[in-house]
Amino acid sequence: MNEQEILQAITPDVERLLERHLETSKEWFPHEYVPYSRGRDHMEGHVWSPEDADLAGADLTPEVRSALLVNLLTEDNLPYYFRSVERMFGKDGAWGTWARRWTAEEGRHSMAIYGYLMVTRAIDPVELERSRMVQVSKGETPDPETTHEGFIYLALQELATRISHRNTGAQIGDSVGYEVMKRVGSDENLHQLFYRDLAAAAIAADPNTMMIAMEKQVRHFSMPGTGIPEFERHAKAIAKAGIYDLQIHHDQILAPVVLRQWDAANIGGLSGEGAAAQEKLMKRMATSARVAKRYAEKRAAEMQPA
Repeated sequence: MNEQEILQAITPDVERLLERHLETSKEWFPHEYVPYSRGRDHMEGHVWSPEDADLAGADLTPEVRSALLVNLLTEDNLPYYFRSVERMFGKDGAWGTWARRWTAEEGRHSMAIYGYLMVTRAIDPVELERSRMVQVSKGETPDPETTHEGFIYLALQELATRISHRNTGAQIGDSVGYEVMKRVGSDENLHQLFYRDLAAAAIAADPNTMMIAMEKQVRHFSMPGTGIPEFERHAKAIAKAGIYDLQIHHDQILAPVVLRQWDAANIGGLSGEGAAAQEKLMKRMATSARVAKRYAEKRAAEMQPA
């Protein structure tokens, strides 16, 4: 199927999933999560330092600060994600309604996280704003080439984002910060359920093209953030802290979604390029499992007392 044909074929599914999402999602307000009483006015000439943070006695590590910066800047880059999603889905009907609703909910995430970080001074506000200007001015996002690939990427990316937010919150050491990240992560979970099940509907409608898309996206998947200054340094710090790393990527994203939810190994109706893609995907998943295991063993060894 071409892109218009697959959108038409699964329109009943997107209508059903949109209705499910609207019934399941809960209204919430960023201002109810931000501890404004912990804020203070900026003093002219003051230069931020880690000691400025008011985190209820918690001592934030550089790795968690990197995660907070990357997580917020990812949310701030929303205009370009909306551009990609609307390009793939279109403006009309349930497809357009979903794209706009998703955008509205994602925008709320940046409001909540930004408010929390500013009042607690958890990270350097100057570095944050300069990085935001650089990133949003570039407008870089992973941009799947086809709608079929978009279904796969969005499902994996939303789950990865949920995990990153929740793991970051767990390491903040401040109960309010934990609740902020938990609340954002709950939204992301509903988003990934929508995209995961949307991809499943597309697989049922067009297994051959979707298998090709799945293999390609699993092979090339990258977290959003490539436009963030020093992203590689931040990504290494985030992995070091166990917030998001190769083991998490395999065990909590690829294995549960690709192998269990989509049951990629047993998708039938394939021929030619689709069957070849399935074979390559299974080999890649096996390699990913081995890499994840080695990564876990290495981390365990590093944590052993000397």
